[in-house]
Amino acid sequence: MDLIWLVLALPLLGSLINGLLGRHLPKRLIGWVACGSVGLAFLISLRILFDLLALSPNQRVPPQTLFDWISVSGLSTQISLLVDPLSTLMILVVTGVGFLIHVYSVGYMSHDSDYSRYFSWLNLFTFSMLVLVLADNFLLLFVGWELVGLCSYLLIGFWFTRPSAAAAAKKAFIVNRIGDFGFLIGLFLLFATFGTLDYLKIFEAAAVPHALPELTATVITLLLFAGAVGKSAQIPLYVWLPDAMEGPTPVSALIHAATMVTAGVYMVARSHDLYMLAPFSMNIVAAVGAVTALMAASIALVNNDIKRVLAYSTVSQLGYMFLAAGVGAFSAGMFHLTSHAFMKALLFLAAGSVMHALGGEETDMRKMGGLRKVIPWTWGVFLIGALAMSGIFPLVGFFSKDLILEEAFSNDYVALWLIGLFTALLTAFYMLRAYFLTFHGKPRYDEKAVHPHESPAVMLWPLRGLAALTIIGGILWISWMGFTPLNEFLSPVFAGVAEGGREHTAALSEGALIAISLLVALAGIGIAWLVYIRGFQPGEALRKTFRPFYTLLEGKYYVDELYYSVIVQPGRLLSQFLATVFDLRLLDGLVNGVGALIDRAGGALRRVESGYIRNYAAWVLLGTLGILIYWLMR
Repeated sequence: MDLIWLVLALPLLGSLINGLLGRHLPKRLIGWVACGSVGLAFLISLRILFDLLALSPNQRVPPQTLFDWISVSGLSTQISLLVDPLSTLMILVVTGVGFLIHVYSVGYMSHDSDYSRYFSWLNLFTFSMLVLVLADNFLLLFVGWELVGLCSYLLIGFWFTRPSAAAAAKKAFIVNRIGDFGFLIGLFLLFATFGTLDYLKIFEAAAVPHALPELTATVITLLLFAGAVGKSAQIPLYVWLPDAMEGPTPVSALIHAATMVTAGVYMVARSHDLYMLAPFSMNIVAAVGAVTALMAASIALVNNDIKRVLAYSTVSQLGYMFLAAGVGAFSAGMFHLTSHAFMKALLFLAAGSVMHALGGEETDMRKMGGLRKVIPWTWGVFLIGALAMSGIFPLVGFFSKDLILEEAFSNDYVALWLIGLFTALLTAFYMLRAYFLTFHGKPRYDEKAVHPHESPAVMLWPLRGLAALTIIGGILWISWMGFTPLNEFLSPVFAGVAEGGREHTAALSEGALIAISLLVALAGIGIAWLVYIRGFQPGEALRKTFRPFYTLLEGKYYVDELYYSVIVQPGRLLSQFLATVFDLRLLDGLVNGVGALIDRAGGALRRVESGYIRNYAAWVLLGTLGILIYWLMR
């Protein structure tokens, strides 16, 4: 574990080399530096995992202090890393999935003129997320938190000459600042309450009975959750994530699968000791997650952009993770975070392979079709990802999604379970809709102008690796003689959660819950097959009934328009008023008026300063006479 600092240092070193020297290096060397730094960090992370497994469960929380950072009156903070099962799982996901995305990028970005800049920022993104998950205190976490926000801005707007990309980058940055404002206030309140920002000290103090009032715990956790809502794109701050598709497709995969959007889920799981003391906050987390999952899935039903469908899918699946955290199933939420990283990276990179096959720009599924035989490898891995995201056995998505639904039902959150179940139906439908529109039917692209072709090996091998993880990932939660690998591994972190949870009910058996969720997923797939393969068309009466709902979904509930009307446009009008009336007329008029007054006063006084001695003598005489008259009249 003494090598943990290298997990941070290697991606940072790769970023510096490619950022400072990249324009003078050949592309092959740039790729080796970028991929090698993350790959070596992954190997070291594996070594740390084995070292951790060699320790007894109660010894798996050794912090590694690198150096002192801030030492002032009342505040002492170190650059210190917490190597426990939770952070180890996260660094394995970040470096493992991140490495595959880096390798894929070598082929996908091979013709881009800013090749070195891209990899420099991609390495920096990885470093920032590693800082966030390895921090042993909230202050260092906040540094990583803001760094991933900066890197997302840089990478979403990588092609900054495109107005849409520049606008999307600004939107992501600004929306996240809203959530981060609440997060920062939460950190201030944490420090005011505990006198420290170190995890272990805060959690130990909070564990003392009645040491932290429930109201204080509720306010702190809700403020922290505000930051998570922004970073992990939950209602009402989810609007930035679909627009983030303006960046290169591997960036979308990295943001959605392994880095930025998982930060909020990780933070809530890391702070579970505080959230368990605030039942109201837990209910808010669960409710926001469930509603976000349903809302995003419903929008994905009618969207025709393959990347945006996957983006709304990410928002929806993040909702599942927060639903798990809100019902106290933190291990289940982290398992779904891990499985989602495999599935979503696979789907995004497969979508990038589809775009590559069609010339690199096309994302409209209505202009695809018939690609199954043309790009067979891409077809196969996309199908695996779509089925896994739909929750089909034995793929990893079946295990993680079913576990969350089971935990919600067992902890008496029946309404949220029903929302999650209906969302699973929608998920299966829109994922297979995307698959059928892209790979089946007749070609809808211009066959004279476009000649689809399979991606090069450097792009296909990461897809194969992610497909393998998606297929076998369920073993992390398969119980072997009562032993569940990931649950047992994370148990030292979430040791006190079971005692604080709700009493489980037995209204439905575990087998019945699994059967229900699997049937729901199959129903969604069946409906998609009927509509997009068999060509089933609903009757006119049914169309009229559902046309308003379709319009509402096509308009994405008009949330962006609402924000524009309520926030953006009034803000612009206020800015124009301040710039023209308040600044130019009032402030400038006030300053210019003072200047003019001084100028006129100076002009009047200038006449007194004539330079003639007789004039000065006359003034002295008049002054003397005035003084004499004053004294004589007293």
